[in-house]
Amino acid sequence: MRLVARGYMVLLGALALVATVSTGATGPTWEHWLTIPGIFDVAGPRQDGSLVVAGNGVLYLVDPAGNVSPFARGPQGYAGEGGGAESYMTVSQGHDVAAAGCSFIPDDVFVLRLHAPIGITRINGQGQASPFATVPGVDALNGITFDTTGSYGYRLLASGTSNGRGVIVAIDCAGAVQTITRTGPALEGGLAVAPAGFGAFGGDLMVPDEFSGNIYAIGPDGNYTVVAQSGLPVGGDIGVESVAFVPPGFRRGGEAYYADRATPNNAHPGSDSLLRMPAADLAAAAVHDGDMLAATEGGATVIDVSCRATCQVVTVVGAPTSSHGEGHIVLAVTPISPLPTNPAASAARTPAQPNRAPLLAIAGLLVVGAAALVGASAIRRRKARGK
Repeated sequence: MRLVARGYMVLLGALALVATVSTGATGPTWEHWLTIPGIFDVAGPRQDGSLVVAGNGVLYLVDPAGNVSPFARGPQGYAGEGGGAESYMTVSQGHDVAAAGCSFIPDDVFVLRLHAPIGITRINGQGQASPFATVPGVDALNGITFDTTGSYGYRLLASGTSNGRGVIVAIDCAGAVQTITRTGPALEGGLAVAPAGFGAFGGDLMVPDEFSGNIYAIGPDGNYTVVAQSGLPVGGDIGVESVAFVPPGFRRGGEAYYADRATPNNAHPGSDSLLRMPAADLAAAAVHDGDMLAATEGGATVIDVSCRATCQVVTVVGAPTSSHGEGHIVLAVTPISPLPTNPAASAARTPAQPNRAPLLAIAGLLVVGAAALVGASAIRRRKARGK
């Protein structure tokens, strides 16, 4: 037993060594996966597994194999802001909003509209754009995400500014807008709602502040508190830009994505690339399902935040780079292929198996016979000692 246990520990040590080596001496790194002109945000995935990517005021679809195709073009398509505007976006998963008596449609894309009237534009799955909601009383909008926990009634959440303070609004599937707070902290970038298991902050909206390095939690009542200090460099075009939560099953297989925007004459000039990182690399860096990842704008460095009774912050991607991160981090789980349900198809895929019943019967007889021989031998030894 000790030899077995020692061998098991050696095997675990070897696997740990392989994991360490696979992520490099300084931990995991981003891959510059695809070049997309002017890229500044990524959203999804949609039901077909594709991502929606924004760049230079137009949209693209990117499938898991890396094929890029135009999206929402033409007369009824999306007319972007242009001029380098950061019209962040999010993709609907199709949640019902009971209070409004309607549902968000899966795969609809919701984009910040930064020109008057400031608000949200909706793009359906076929690429047709239409006004969705107007957000009153804000100077600008700078963040968007969906409530996927129900804390905000499964509504669309958007952030903005008014007189220098942070504003959060919740928008239902009929386009009705409710203000959550008008006195929030400074914030901007990729937002996310924490899952229920994220300690005391489960169900709260997580927002980053690049100027202080703080990550805040804003509750449905509008109150906010600091969840964690990123410990990363701070400042405009430098500090923490985006947060996202590791979905269930991600460690078994998936990819993380982040936009690396080309920004000339900047300390982090970027590359107009869609960055990618496999789940295996993040898992090897002790990132777990339910954790929060936060990435900076300058350098696209990443921390992992886990909150249970307390919150712990660990740097995951710390090597300095020239990347210029923007918008959302997207974490996509690799779907598990379903087992075949057609009996004929199953038979075609599975080689014929021999009938093992006779073999099992013979094996049982051999075991019984061996036990009888051992017993008889023991009786003979006792009789011999008795003589």
